[in-house]
Formats: sequence, C-alpha cells, structure tokens
Amino acid sequence: MPRPRRSQVSVEDTPMYHCCSRVVRRAFLCGDDMFSGKNYDHRRAWVEAQLLKLSEVFAIDVAAYAVMSNHLHVVLRIDIYQANSWSDVEVISHWHQLFKGTDITRKFAQGETLEDYEQLQLSHTVALYRSRLSDISWFMRCLNEPIARQANQEDNCTGRFWEGRFKSQALLDEAAVLACMAYVDLNPIRAKMASTPEQSDHTSIQLRIQAALKGEQPNSLLPFIGNERKNQPKGIAFSVQDYLELVDDTGRIIRNDKRGSISANSAKLLTRLNIPQDNWLKLTTEFGKLFHGPVGTLQELTSYCEHLEKRRRHFASCCQHLMAS
Repeated sequence: MPRPRRSQVSVEDTPMYHCCSRVVRRAFLCGDDMFSGKNYDHRRAWVEAQLLKLSEVFAIDVAAYAVMSNHLHVVLRIDIYQANSWSDVEVISHWHQLFKGTDITRKFAQGETLEDYEQLQLSHTVALYRSRLSDISWFMRCLNEPIARQANQEDNCTGRFWEGRFKSQALLDEAAVLACMAYVDLNPIRAKMASTPEQSDHTSIQLRIQAALKGEQPNSLLPFIGNERKNQPKGIAFSVQDYLELVDDTGRIIRNDKRGSISANSAKLLTRLNIPQDNWLKLTTEFGKLFHGPVGTLQELTSYCEHLEKRRRHFASCCQHLMAS
C-alpha cells in the first residue's frame, strides 16, 4: 500500500528530494508515438516552462530535471527558511500567481481595509498558503495538472494524463544528491535521445552548460556553491566545473560508441564523498532500480527513520551501493 507523503518527507533530515512522474499507460504522450506516428515533443517544452515558473513561485528550488518522452525526473530542495521569511503580502502574491485565492485575500492584495473577522480569516489562510508553498505535493500538483489540461484540450479528450501518484525519495547526504543529480541529468544519454549532455533538450544539464559557457549559472536553478560553506548562500556543495566534468566523463562511458574514463579531477570528487569509482557507473545508470526509498548512509537512514517514527529501516540494504566498504 502506498505510504502517505507526509511519512516520506523529513525536512529536519534533508531538504533534498527526487521526484518522478509518469504519464498514464507509459504512452509516449510527450514525444514520438510509434503507433499513431504523431510527435508530441512540444509538450516537453510545456513541462519545462511550467517547472521553471514554479521554481520562482514556491519556496522550493530545482536542482536538476529531465523531461523525457513518457516521464519526468526532478530533484527539489525545500526552503523552509525562505517560506517563513515571506511577509503576508508576499505569500498572497506568490499564491495569486497560481490561484485566484479568496475574496478576502484579493481584498487584502488590493490594499483594502479588512474587518476584524476578515483579518482573523486572512491569518489562517496565509498560514495555509505558506505551508503549501513549501510542500512538494503541491509543487508537483501545480506542475502536472496544467500540463494534463493542456494535453487533454489538444487531444480533445478527458481523463488522466499522469499516473495518480508521483514517486518521491529523500536524498539524505551529499553523495546521494550527487548520484541522483547525475542520474537525472544523464537520462537522455542512457535513452539515446541525445549524444552529449549539451544536446540533451529539456534538461537542467543543458541549461547549466549554456550558462557555464558565459561564466554564469542559471537563475532558475539551485546554484553550485563549491566546498566552502561559510558566508555562502544556499546551494549545492560542489563546484559547478567539477560537476559538469563528472557528468561529461560519465556520459562518455555510458555511450556505447564512445570509450571514456573518469578523469583524475572527477575521481577526486568521488573520493571526497566516499563513493567507490566501481559503483559510480551503476549508480548513474540504475539509480531508479537500486533505490526505491530514501538514499544515504546507514547512519543517515537510521536518523531519518527515527524522526518519521518508522519501526523498521526499510531499504537499508541499498546503502551498500552508495558507500565504500
């Protein structure tokens, strides 16, 4: 039986989560449909545009994503501190970018004076909206539902477009984040939809490469901040250059028609995170098969299970794939 989403999310342990949504029947409703001969590739651009829009609205950052022909991968970071720092006006403003709100929230947004009972109701509503704007389930709902409506309107039909539930898993440490991000970014390479990361359309790695060529990082994605943590803004604790080199090295190995190896610099990054080089290729090609729940060291998994009051450490055997013995 599927577990409630609240029993899978523990921001106390990690703000990082990998989510995956699939279209119904695994049909190619976002790419080439081999049965009808139609191409729906433009829908991948819909998904990407909506995803990047939501990263500006929610207190949730996008670290990596890949929009495939029949499914979507995204690595998200929940920013509770940002959500709590927003004023009531900011919370209402963010929510109104997606929904109409209530009569009272619209009245408040227009600067009108509220009665005492309306102010009380507004306080409850703002608290509710603030919670939802840092909630993965609401993020994925606001991502998937508009795409489903657009696709159904285009196909002149009704019914489900996405499967009822999306998959989510906690990424409990830096090694888990690195492996999952590389797995997501290399999806098009494994599926032979692209030959190189820079040719991988509708992916975060393509955006990062395009920005790196200008000496920048994409504003719409969670940035890399390197190893130094002091006085640094939020971000991913790796160098962007190291990450791009590691993904490129791995992509060359994955391709059947191109030989390659992990460079000394990439090997140094894996060593720092205690990830065995022999396991790296397996992690980046079979991450979805190896891990069906939270990902991290046994110690991190134990803490995660305790905070969620789980009696058993499910998926503990998967930890061996991530760390050196």
